[in-house]
Amino acid sequence: MSKAEKAIITALCMIYKDDKILLQNKVSGWVGLTFPGGHIEKEESFVLGIKREVLEETGLTIYNPKLCGVKQFQTKDDERYIVLYFKTNEFSGELASSDEGEMVWLNRSALNENNVANGFLDTLRVFDDDKLTEMIYERNKKHDGFEWVLKFY
Repeated sequence: MSKAEKAIITALCMIYKDDKILLQNKVSGWVGLTFPGGHIEKEESFVLGIKREVLEETGLTIYNPKLCGVKQFQTKDDERYIVLYFKTNEFSGELASSDEGEMVWLNRSALNENNVANGFLDTLRVFDDDKLTEMIYERNKKHDGFEWVLKFY
């Protein structure tokens, strides 16, 4: 039995300065305020992939992104969907929005007053808590199918 499986690898990056975080108001897919990021291309370095995605979506060049966690779940096609979480406060360039959505600096204290993407506040826990490194949606079997259960490790 093969241990290989199909996987989709993506990444998000928290860019922060002082008490503000840079968020993208996504207009499709995962709609609402979330961190910039996207798919890592085949054979692309994870670090270079998140730098590319951030530049494409924000106009900013980021430096020294630190891997701070991961999110995963199985897709409907039984692929493992992996989201690598990076963060940095080192960047340069002029902020610009893209077709993905408008970029905004937001005070952390204003998060609950804004339209954040579904599950974003759970995602933020992994970025903020040094004791957490993984967020996973696991299948819990029920008598009539299954339900998704969110777990943190």
